[in-house]
Order: sequence, then structure tokens, then C-alpha cells
Amino acid sequence: MNNNSSQLQSLITPEKLSKIQREYFNDLMEVFSAPSKTLQKIKTDKRFSSSDWSQSNPFASIAALYMINSKAMMEIAENLSIKSKEKQKIQFLVEQWLESVSPSNFLATNPEAQKKLLESGGNSFLNGLANLMGDIQKGRISQTDESAFAVGENLGITEGAVIYENQVAQLIQYEPSTTKVGSVPLLIVPPCINKFYIMDLKPESSLVKFAIDQGNTVFLISWKNAGINEAHLKWDDYVEKGLINTIDVILSVTKKQKLNTLGFCIGGTLLSTAISVLKGRGKNCINSLTLMASLLDFNDPGILDIFIDEKNVAAREKNIGNSGLVNGSELASTFSFLRSRDLVWNYVVNNYLKGDKPVAFDLLFWNSDSSNLPGPFYSWYLRNMYLENKLKSPGELSVCGQPIDLSSIDIPVYAMGAVEDHIVPWHSAYDSSRLFSGNTKFVLGASGHIAGCINPASKNRRSYWVNSKMRSNSAKWLESAEERAGSWWNDWKVWLKPYQGGLINIKKHIGSKKFTPIEPAPGRYVTEISIKS
Repeated sequence: MNNNSSQLQSLITPEKLSKIQREYFNDLMEVFSAPSKTLQKIKTDKRFSSSDWSQSNPFASIAALYMINSKAMMEIAENLSIKSKEKQKIQFLVEQWLESVSPSNFLATNPEAQKKLLESGGNSFLNGLANLMGDIQKGRISQTDESAFAVGENLGITEGAVIYENQVAQLIQYEPSTTKVGSVPLLIVPPCINKFYIMDLKPESSLVKFAIDQGNTVFLISWKNAGINEAHLKWDDYVEKGLINTIDVILSVTKKQKLNTLGFCIGGTLLSTAISVLKGRGKNCINSLTLMASLLDFNDPGILDIFIDEKNVAAREKNIGNSGLVNGSELASTFSFLRSRDLVWNYVVNNYLKGDKPVAFDLLFWNSDSSNLPGPFYSWYLRNMYLENKLKSPGELSVCGQPIDLSSIDIPVYAMGAVEDHIVPWHSAYDSSRLFSGNTKFVLGASGHIAGCINPASKNRRSYWVNSKMRSNSAKWLESAEERAGSWWNDWKVWLKPYQGGLINIKKHIGSKKFTPIEPAPGRYVTEISIKS
């Protein structure tokens, strides 16, 4: 027995290894002895589902051999007798390697690409080279036809104006679309990791417009794309300047004492922190809180956990903990490789091997429009949230001079998660929603982190699950939950209505004498291009 075999057997039991080996050899024999079963096998993988793979060998056999080898390697990784986090890392690396060596990724082993090469007289090859050179200049793989979109022209076009700005963010107030509005305004806090217009895509897909159409006076935070001048900013700066200061502006402009709030992803984490700070200062100005796929309890942060350990966090703190930037392209690339088959290799095949142009898709345009983050902000976030999970424990964190205690927040809370979310696992979103002491409602949407949250009511696709009672854990909640067709937005608007306040006449002008419009929405912060540190 060689040294490699001995090392492997020390990590996996002989029984499990023997079972994997038996299944592998049975699958291998089937490839050569039962062609019909081989064809059925490869059709279960969309990379090989085209008839071009099944109508001619050796491509069908190549695909089948790749699939059975991938299965065996993943099963070995899953059955290793090592710590859970180390196993996750190995599984992720094995999966990434397997995705990269798929026969669909190479012209020599992809019959679809070869067929197109012949039918196009070589043009697909030339187009693929042009696409590749264009992407090399961009420094990223094109996932959509970027020429089809422009922020302020067909994305982020809801009418409004920037009425306040500082080093961290701009505050946008939107024009009403109804003759009367609820007396309690609504503040929307998008994630600062990306641009805000995920909340304001095309009008039929815009959550901002949907909220306005329900009779809300809507304000929104547009985070500044951090550059050299913002490289020193901390979590406290985002909470104080980005949220608490803008909340004061909203209350001044509307002449109200309270406002409703909504936060998405890290926007919800920042918002919850700010509400706790306000509570500690004796300022009870928050009427309700809506959380969209937001982590507050980081006990299980999903696949991102494999990147978080003391060594990596300490390295970040050393390099950018006092000043520096996390490049938006780095974050975008990381998130893409979490779903590399769909967000990386799919485009390698279509763009480069087949020479196709990506189709126009607003969500993917936004996904490619990255934002930088200040190093001190990011490093603090990694350590205190992801690594040490302090936010959920009362008094463990101090932000803006105030001990953070989410359990002291006793306002109505509407929280949602997405069933296929790989960035904020829905059970973690559920656990996070239980940290508050007020009346909480949790809703589970279909699909993933973006498509599950941005599921427009105008299209009313997919479904969502509701339960009138909160349970001790997510599994028990789901057992008695009711599935409903359509978008969860429709459920949210019903929940929010009692907290909108009595109807009042709309104001004739945006802003106030003190806070006059600076520039039309979407504002210049959202169009700033990411720069490298």
C-alpha cells in the first residue's frame, strides 16, 4: 500500500471507502455495457442534456465518465472523518476543481461548440476570441449584455431627488404616486456591498416603486462606492453617518416622530445595529422593521463560513484594518464562484467556446456592478459578526458608544428568508428574526438570495410560506407553514399597512427648506465606478 492510500484510509473508514469504490466500478461498467443507461445518465445534467452529446461517441462516454468520477470524488470528500469546517473547505475546493474540468468547458470535448464552429464557418471561434479579449479588458466575465442597461436611464429611474449626503451615503426621497400617503414614512436600506438599484430595477420589478404605490413616502440610502478618501471608514461611521444621521433628516423633513424601516442583507444588519444604538440613546423613533435575508445570528452563515477563520481575519486586519479598500471585483468574483457552474463556467462555454453574446438581464447587470468597501469596516464586520458572532449576544458589542442589545428592540418585525439562499441560509435568517422581543412574523420565499427577495408582485411568480406563529426553530416553523402562490411582496404590503399611519395629503415638494434637493435620483454615488486600492 502506498503512502497516499494509507493517508486516505486514515481519513475515511474502510467501509465507506469500499462502498464508494463498489459503486464507482458498477457505474464504470455500466458506461461500457449499457449505452442507453449512459445516455439517460448524462441527460440529468443540463451541461450534457443537448442531443449533440448523446447522438455521438465518444462525447457521451466522456460526459458519463466525468459524472461518475465527480460523484466518487464528492462522496469521498463528504465522508472524510475530519472537523466540519475543514470538511466544508475540502468539499468546496473539490467541487470547484470538478466544475473547472468539466468536458463542457473545452472545445475539444464539447460537441455543441464544435457543431457551432462548423456551421458558422469559424465565426463562432472568432466571436469567442473577441468576447474573451473584451472580458480580459474588463477584468471579469460578462454575464449579461451590459450595453442594454444604464443606471438612470432604464434602471433606478423612479422619480425622486437626493436631499442629503455625507461621506458615507446619499439620502434619496421619492415622488409619491398616490394622492394621499400614510403619515409614517418608510426608509429602505440596501446592502452596501452592491449598488442600491437592486431595490429599483425596471419599474415592473422595482421594490421602491411597489412601496410607493402602496401609499408610502419612501426614502432610500444610496451608499457611497468607497474610494481612497473613504478607506478609513469604520462600522460606526456607516451606522452613525449612514443611518442615524439620515434618520434624523427624514424625521425633520416629514415632521414626524417615527418611521418604518426595511433592510436587505448587510443593510438589515446595519439597520438593526442602528436601531439598537437609537434605543440605547432613548430615542424610540422606529415604528417597524422589515428584514430581507439578513444575518444577525451568524452561527451558521452558510458557504461563506469556509472563508472565515482566525488566520484569514487577522491577515485582513493587518493589511487593511486601519485603512485600505476591499475591491468590489474581489467580492463579486467570490460570490460568483459560490455558484460557479451557473455564474462562471456557463458563461465560459457560451461566451468563449460558442461565441454567443450574453442576453440582457437586469439582475446580472447589477451583479456585475460592484462596490468597494473600506478595509476597517470590512475587517470589523468579519471578526465581530462572522468569526465571533457577537451581535446576537446582548452587551457583547459596542457601536457608536452604545452596548448593542437586539433583545431590547420591541417593535413589530417582518423577516423573510429565501429557501435556496446560499449566502444567508434561511434557517439562519429565521434564527436572526427571533432575537427581537417584539411581535415578529417570518416568511419564507422561494428561490435564492436575489431572485427570492426581488420577486416582483407585478409578475407574481414562484411561491412563499407563511406561519402565523413563531416556533422554537426553523424546522418546526416549516412543518406547520402554509405555502401560497405568488410573490411575498403581497403579504408584506398587508403586514405593513397598519403601521403606515393615517392617510394625509402628499407634500407638493420633495425635501424641506433645510434639506433641499441636491440632484435628481438616482444620484451620482450609485454611478461611481469601483477603483482599485
